Amino acid sequence: MAAPHNKKRYGEQWPQWRIEALAELEPIKPWVIFSGGWAWHFMSPQGHDELKHAHDHKDFDVFVPPEKVAIVLVVLNENGFATVPTRYGPGKDDFRRYEKLIDVGDTQKRVTIDLFVREVSFRQHKDGWLYVEPEYLLTLYSDIHSSDNCFAVVAAKKLIDKGIDPEGRKELVEIPSE
Repeated sequence: MAAPHNKKRYGEQWPQWRIEALAELEPIKPWVIFSGGWAWHFMSPQGHDELKHAHDHKDFDVFVPPEKVAIVLVVLNENGFATVPTRYGPGKDDFRRYEKLIDVGDTQKRVTIDLFVREVSFRQHKDGWLYVEPEYLLTLYSDIHSSDNCFAVVAAKKLIDKGIDPEGRKELVEIPSE
């Protein structure tokens, strides 16, 4: 579980380069299923503000079905990503971390992909990206994700508890009033 949010920082936005870095994953789009902050991003209303406390964009958490791993790893390597050591994994999931430096203005920034090999239930965004089903995604906050106090996670829990599908709901990106 992540540390409590500093409410004085509510409203801060992710730098635009973090959102644009999604383009770096375009070559593996057909085979990856987003989890974590990017799954919530795809479930959020189109054109939402990219608030840091709504959902996490520090890295890309993706699931890859076992039969697609070989192709994903080849394509990642062909596109400049390299595996990097991590203190996590291999655990119960076959886990790998890949990174690549990209040019952002006159500096370089690191793009990180945390790749888990597992079959998961998913949905498809209208742009073609795949993301983990919200009910299943919530179960991952006791396992592989830690930002369970992000607005989207908290709001989705409440909506699902009421029998409401969280996809497209403004609550996923609203600063909580409490």
